[in-house]
Amino acid sequence: MKKIPFIILFLSSILSYAQQEKFPVFDNCKNSSLEDSKSCFYQTLDKKIIKNFNVPEIVKKENYKGVVRVLFTIDVNGNNTVNYINAPYNDLKEAIINSFKKLPKISPATFNGRSIAKQFYYNLTIPLEKNIASEKNSISQNNLVEIKNTKEDLATNEILDNTKNELFPEDNSPLLIPFTHDTYDYIQGDLLQKENQHFAVKPFIYSEVNDEINLNAKKEKLLKPATTWLQKKWWNEHFFMVKGKKDNIDYWFTVDPEIDLQLGKDNSDIKYTFNNTRAVKIQGAIGKKFGFSASIYESQGRFADYINVYNKQHRVVTGRGKYKNFKDDGFDYPVAEAYLSYSPNKIFNFQFGQGKNFIGDGYRSLFLSDFASPYPYLKISTTFWKIRYTNMWLFLDDIRKDLATNGEQIRKFVGIHHLSYNVNSKLNISLFESVISNNENSNKFDIAYFNPIILYRAAEFNKGSKLGNAMVGLSSSYKLKENIYLYSQFLLDEMTISQLKKHNGYWANKYGFQAGFKYFNAFKIPNLILQGEANMVRPFTYSHRKSTLNYGHFNESMAHPWEANFYELVGIARYTKERWFGNVKLVVGKKGFDIEENPASYGGDIFISYQDRIDDFNNSIAQGNTTAILIGDIQAGYLINPSTNLKLFGGLTFRNFSPKIETATFKKQQNVWFSFGLKTDVFNWYTDF
Repeated sequence: MKKIPFIILFLSSILSYAQQEKFPVFDNCKNSSLEDSKSCFYQTLDKKIIKNFNVPEIVKKENYKGVVRVLFTIDVNGNNTVNYINAPYNDLKEAIINSFKKLPKISPATFNGRSIAKQFYYNLTIPLEKNIASEKNSISQNNLVEIKNTKEDLATNEILDNTKNELFPEDNSPLLIPFTHDTYDYIQGDLLQKENQHFAVKPFIYSEVNDEINLNAKKEKLLKPATTWLQKKWWNEHFFMVKGKKDNIDYWFTVDPEIDLQLGKDNSDIKYTFNNTRAVKIQGAIGKKFGFSASIYESQGRFADYINVYNKQHRVVTGRGKYKNFKDDGFDYPVAEAYLSYSPNKIFNFQFGQGKNFIGDGYRSLFLSDFASPYPYLKISTTFWKIRYTNMWLFLDDIRKDLATNGEQIRKFVGIHHLSYNVNSKLNISLFESVISNNENSNKFDIAYFNPIILYRAAEFNKGSKLGNAMVGLSSSYKLKENIYLYSQFLLDEMTISQLKKHNGYWANKYGFQAGFKYFNAFKIPNLILQGEANMVRPFTYSHRKSTLNYGHFNESMAHPWEANFYELVGIARYTKERWFGNVKLVVGKKGFDIEENPASYGGDIFISYQDRIDDFNNSIAQGNTTAILIGDIQAGYLINPSTNLKLFGGLTFRNFSPKIETATFKKQQNVWFSFGLKTDVFNWYTDF
């Protein structure tokens, strides 16, 4: 009996030893004690990594100094896998991966006598010194088969990637990714590889895109080595950022200066062209559900002659808003944009703000584009199953002087429904409808148009067509291949089938059509995107019996910049390599303008009542003063800061404008405009009209 306590103690010590977790072991460490095996592992790893590491030429050339953090896994078979590297150069990442590949055989870690996977962070200091490996304790002691351990899963896991929250907190927020065609084409190219995506309604939400393609990892590839505060802010980071936690809720906000400083010259008598924009952008989030953003712009500019003429005719700086005169021939135009975004769950998102929206897959949109000036809006997005349903209510202004009453301009209200349905992994079909009313009769937006599921055509019919202007649309997109995307839009303003069958050019057959394609990584060249697009809109489309119910805002079209009565072909090529970029665009087409000597409307000006039309029949596209338009544009530059999209750029624009009938104020023109500058590229600015 006296031996029983001893036996129990002996067995418990064996069992305790068996249950201890054992570290991975290099062959040269097998004879080390349990306590010494960790030290032996660290020392051996350190020596082998440094011995195997070949310093890339770019590291030497840039005289890079810093600490590169490497996350790696030793699996149940003793194989090591590099999961994540926080390095500024691709060559440096490859050198580290090759160094790990050359490690000698490792026996896996064990727990309860079973082999387990174990993860480590290794800090590689360059120049090579003081390299220390530290165990990653966040992952539980499970067999590798029981945990996801692909490179993509680990790189996107918040636990493993702390820089996501340090440099780019917006990526996990309900804020909007600034909409520029250049940025969004590359995002769409990546999203095409994912299932059940909806591309039409823009801007996209950061968190939704980041869940699919890891925006942070893409930005990290662009990071440059930076040691001083100025270098970090110039090359990589937000200018000012505050982060914290209150009652277990994370919060952050950033403040960034924004600029658009341009100089240029066209072939007119203008001494030089310029733009001088100073702005500040404040954005932030409280938790992961609520975000806010505000931008205030103060700008003065003078542009190519044809743009200056356009601005004066329309009483706005195109796409930006009202102006006051600056010196003799310039424009002073302040702009403010802001919004709130709330995503209570994965299904709903609510936005309210002052800004722009876009519906479509192309460079142009016949439904809703971002060509006109910013406006107040309310938007609700609902996503479930294969469906995304978007409701928008817009508040627009008609600023024509002759329509103002006691100095008060006419306020218009637009309700929009957009239903996007993914039929399968390749085909998407979307339905669009909108209705326009104004404050001439009720001084408010008719409550009937707030119904989120009503058919606006029925509501317009019941209220009377004089009180509203409804349009419907059908669009589709098809993924022909993994990198080829086809898209189309059909907009119907009004149609009489009996007259359409007669092919007699009946005026009330008002519709538009778009067809296009995008070719990503074209001809197997990484980051080369090719796009082709055709657009046509019949005369009198977007106009109304009451001229105030046109589809316009601040004297500009809410759809295509050419308004109506035109056809157009667009070709675009985009290419990026690291931080360098280049774009080429060609636009050719014909548009029918009104003839000055004839007071009748030929259907190209949406701000004129269609009651003033030239004829009921024999109307054709580009009728009236048929004008051939050709615009070629080349842009190239360098991305300075991926956090703010600050770019150094230069560009050349050629425009040939050739009307069939010339008058004293409507002449043939050839414009050549060169410009260069430094700008925070966060919105599209169209000059191809």
